[in-house]
Amino acid sequence: MGIKLQDDDNCFVCGKNNTSGLKLSFNRTECAAKTEFIPSKYFQGYSGIVHGGIISAVLDEAMIHASMSEGSTPVTAEIKVRFKNPLNVAEKTMVAASVKKRSGKLIEASAEMRRQSDYVLIAEASAKLIVVVKT
Repeated sequence: MGIKLQDDDNCFVCGKNNTSGLKLSFNRTECAAKTEFIPSKYFQGYSGIVHGGIISAVLDEAMIHASMSEGSTPVTAEIKVRFKNPLNVAEKTMVAASVKKRSGKLIEASAEMRRQSDYVLIAEASAKLIVVVKT
């Protein structure tokens, strides 16, 4: 038994119809995905610093897109995020994710976000994703 997953283009991270969302576009290659992210002030926690939950959401979505590049329809079962440096509002970042291992319906993936100007690591994540069967 599977759940039905439908994409109505309102995903907070990548949905083009979500007026409050980030509207990120992901470039998928085999078992990998990349995007650029420039956070606005709307996504800050402390003044001028991007909220960690927003960074986590972007990393999570990147890992999902890396998994989708191989034809999977996954959902996140577990995610671990390590914050290395603060991300300031309006700083351009590069986000990259890849599938590390696949075993049946379980996919292990990782992602990182780096500041584009100096390649400093902002955050890194790992996740366990579960493939969901469309019904």
